[in-house]
Amino acid sequence: MKVKNRIKKSEEFQSMIKKGTKVVNPSFVIYYQPKEKDEARIGISVSKKLGNAVHRNLYKRQVRMMCHELVDFQNTNYDMVMIIRFNYSSLSYEENKNNLEKLLIKAKIK
Repeated sequence: MKVKNRIKKSEEFQSMIKKGTKVVNPSFVIYYQPKEKDEARIGISVSKKLGNAVHRNLYKRQVRMMCHELVDFQNTNYDMVMIIRFNYSSLSYEENKNNLEKLLIKAKIK
């Protein structure tokens, strides 16, 4: 996932959480709303309860790779904020990827 496709600012995260539509499953929470720029953007948030910085960064890298494989940034009409939930750490990469894909379909993003 390219840097231009990431949401980084705290204000953008908070705005998306307050105004966006929410979909949930045991591994992820996704807030989404219509995109503001030419390409879709994604922000990823991981709670400190999921582990130390090494584990949190691993989870973020995995989710970025999943998004790179599942989301077409040019043709997607939404910006998203993904919050990784506690159940994520107990499942394998493939199970989490399937959960994310189902959630994107449920939100009609994919």
